[in-house]
Amino acid sequence: MKRSLLTGVAVVLAALYLFPVYWMFVTAMKTSGEIFQYPPAFWPASPHFQFRAVFASYNLGRYIWNSLLIATGTTAITIVLGTGAAYALAYVRGFAVNVALFAILMLQVLPPSLMVTPIFVAFNQVGLLEWPRVAVVLATAAKTLPFYIILCRATFTQVPRELRDAALVDGNSRVGAFLHIILPLARNGILITGVLVFLQSFGEYVYSRSLIADKELQTATVGLSTFLGADANDWVGLMTYSSLYVTPILLIFVVLQRRIVSGLTSGALK
Repeated sequence: MKRSLLTGVAVVLAALYLFPVYWMFVTAMKTSGEIFQYPPAFWPASPHFQFRAVFASYNLGRYIWNSLLIATGTTAITIVLGTGAAYALAYVRGFAVNVALFAILMLQVLPPSLMVTPIFVAFNQVGLLEWPRVAVVLATAAKTLPFYIILCRATFTQVPRELRDAALVDGNSRVGAFLHIILPLARNGILITGVLVFLQSFGEYVYSRSLIADKELQTATVGLSTFLGADANDWVGLMTYSSLYVTPILLIFVVLQRRIVSGLTSGALK
């Protein structure tokens, strides 16, 4: 009885959480008149599929390509720099490590809207704004690194320290023990955290909007503003665009949901 009750509560909460996603897809199939009718229809009388027209008219492929470039660059930098930092924080103990973890958590708290102004000024002074994609990648990587380090540190703490010590006794260097022993055992957590960083970077808006002036280089999230005008808003086009943009992300979560949960909870039961 208790399990059935908890299952029912979970289903209700999941339905409430997923309803906006459902409403987005349904609205994309409505006409402009059906969007504002009262009472609202939970399914269009005659579904209209405009996905191909919106994809071609608003050059969605270009925006998605720009988002992919920025997300890939951000993920690569984050994994390369963050993996070593997470390993060091997992295997070293002391007051300095605690201070470093606290500083990392504080960096994660700072919102991009607060950091974008000093970042813009600093990048402008060193000339990075001439390469806007590089500027966005570096700014986004600075935001995702604390998130990546905290999660990957929990993964490394799951690897027994005795394995590293045995590798050192067998003649491996510290770098060799990390590359050949520790890293393969932690690859699942690194992979899943990298996927989360990629998805977070793929949806980045603030830095792309502020650091990229060329419309041809804008990301998919910034492209949403194309449907919003001073006098009128194209809600059907906006929802269609959003559906095309969100669908690949939802598919990734559905396919990797078990691995994502296991990666996020690694270290919780140590």
